[in-house]
Amino acid sequence: MTIDRDWQNTFADQVCSAGQAIGRIQPGARIFIGSGAAEPTALVEALVQDGGHLRGNEIIHLLTLGPAPYVAPGLQERFRHTAFFIGANVREAVTAGRADFMPIFLSEIPALLRHGDKRPDTALICVSPPDVHGTVSLGVSVDIVRAAVDSARQIIAEVNVQMPRTLGDTVLHVKDIAALVPTDRPLPEARPEALDPVCRAIGAEVAKLIPNAATLQMGIGRIPDAVLAALHDHHDLGVHTEMFSDGVMDLALCGVINGKRKSFNAGKIVSSFIIGSERLYRWVHDNPMVELRPTEFTNDPQRIASHERMVAINSAIAVDLTGQVAADTVRGRFFSGIGGQVDFIRGAARSRGGVPVIALPSTAKDGAISRIQPVFEEGTGVVTSRGDVHWIVTEYGAVNLWGRSIRERVEALISIAHPDFRAELWAAAQGRRWIGPQPGA
Repeated sequence: MTIDRDWQNTFADQVCSAGQAIGRIQPGARIFIGSGAAEPTALVEALVQDGGHLRGNEIIHLLTLGPAPYVAPGLQERFRHTAFFIGANVREAVTAGRADFMPIFLSEIPALLRHGDKRPDTALICVSPPDVHGTVSLGVSVDIVRAAVDSARQIIAEVNVQMPRTLGDTVLHVKDIAALVPTDRPLPEARPEALDPVCRAIGAEVAKLIPNAATLQMGIGRIPDAVLAALHDHHDLGVHTEMFSDGVMDLALCGVINGKRKSFNAGKIVSSFIIGSERLYRWVHDNPMVELRPTEFTNDPQRIASHERMVAINSAIAVDLTGQVAADTVRGRFFSGIGGQVDFIRGAARSRGGVPVIALPSTAKDGAISRIQPVFEEGTGVVTSRGDVHWIVTEYGAVNLWGRSIRERVEALISIAHPDFRAELWAAAQGRRWIGPQPGA
């Protein structure tokens, strides 16, 4: 990517070290940290190392890929973190009670930052170097960052020469930034994982549900990657999603994803943030095919529904026999968050020709536990309700629960459960009088 190396001279009055920038933050302030692979890692490090003056500060953010030293034991008096989505770097702190979790739809977080009681005092973000007009790009994360920078009383930006300049609602002028901290750091990466036979089987089942000219939403991980890998014989696919990774790039490069028949934003891959490899970050730099928009745009169920043939592909931790979907808790402990699952499931359900999908392996813990369960254990949260659910997919097939009675749902879900658990599931459902005796029993 082309970088203007002289910007520091042009904006010399705003350039400072990370430690000097952190010195601008007042005790008791609410601090927003940029999302995903756009976490300002130098500023985060300085927040702890050079923020000895800070006390009673609240830190808020979505998932971040870099370090989170502010949730370490012993720092509770200095920082209290509230997670809108729990990542691996803060999960232990939430479990231990040193950090908080806020369940909230991703589409609604921007309103909370702009108009609610979580307006940030300071936004710590990572941006591209300024162009000749003095504007920087928010790079690979617009999501809720756009609302944060629009509403924060003070913006401190880590200006990373390795941050790509993305197009869309990404522009911020340096006159609106209090401090510019130059860095040259690789962005955190999330490389694709190897696909096992179970994931490939799930991907093949989901691919059967996707028509040509569909518009896709998917997340990150082996199941979305497996679905994308199974779509090479499709054509004229589009993307309107909250995030994407390398699999979307690969299908775009071979022409399967071209967006020609999208109902809106034709020809554009529309997303709110990007997480993947360094190769992906280079590909999105100044790429007119990719537009990043805030989550109040990408995750608005009405906007999602306006796309014909909208296919929403989301994963889950477990599904009960009535169709309730658990996606943010494991064994009664908070694990991730609501994210955009409900936004897209509801939007796709209202799309003409839409296909809302929840996909998951049939078992967990190397086959010891069924992910299709009679009822959820105490403390398990429901993310997608039984009234919202449509397609459920495992490696054993796909069933549509919409418009089906509890009895019909039980039969359908048991048919795609792992064979080792089907008799057990049937007996549990029969004991609750949801279903009669198993045929042949």
